[in-house]
Amino acid sequence: MPRTTQHPKDATFNFRIDPALKTAFTAATEADDKPAAQVLRDFMRAYVKQRQRRAYEAEARRQSLAGAAAARDPSTDDFVSLQEFVAQLDEDHFGDEWKA
Repeated sequence: MPRTTQHPKDATFNFRIDPALKTAFTAATEADDKPAAQVLRDFMRAYVKQRQRRAYEAEARRQSLAGAAAARDPSTDDFVSLQEFVAQLDEDHFGDEWKA
């Protein structure tokens, strides 16, 4: 099968697997008419992408929780700003439709 990417492959990754797993994997990739190496590269890319996404989500959650904590702490500028914002909404009656 011709190369599908212009990026040369100059690194190898060797690992040991159970012979039955190798046989089953090879049969599955052949049935899909895909090279086993390409499927393994796709799995590796997906794993890295999933890991990066989880790290991003964890950092976003950490920042969100830190921001929420700061907004509840009366000694922070975040708290003061939020109180000013709420007061402005109350004063203009702009926020009435958003209050539950």
